[in-house]
Amino acid sequence: MPENENRSIEVEEQQEDLGRIEISPEVIEVIASLAAVEIVGVSDLHGNFASGMVEKLSGRNYRKGVKVDLTDDGIIIDVQLTMNYGVSIPDVAEKVQDNIVQTLKRMTALDVHEINIHVVGVRFDHKEKTDSEID
Repeated sequence: MPENENRSIEVEEQQEDLGRIEISPEVIEVIASLAAVEIVGVSDLHGNFASGMVEKLSGRNYRKGVKVDLTDDGIIIDVQLTMNYGVSIPDVAEKVQDNIVQTLKRMTALDVHEINIHVVGVRFDHKEKTDSEID
């Protein structure tokens, strides 16, 4: 069982008398994955075999391609994605990092220690030419 399974992140208390707010790593994975695919140039997130099976069985896996580690240094996020052919990979990767940081800060008030982008593929969109386009 992964060490993050039973861990959650406690958000700094705004008012002491209202109680605690905890956010699970799975919620951070969902937010980060949705923030990543919002960026133009990102084709898809790339999950492993297990996340692929979950996606096939449940119909959708919003955590696909994102792994969150809770370390002593802070939150470390690894994102595996496929980019569209022709985009500037460093520019798009930096935009993905920025969007994840901003989205997590806005939605959870959490600071991220590190976001690692792993480009694992390039998508080529080949359109089939119709007879009228060939002439």
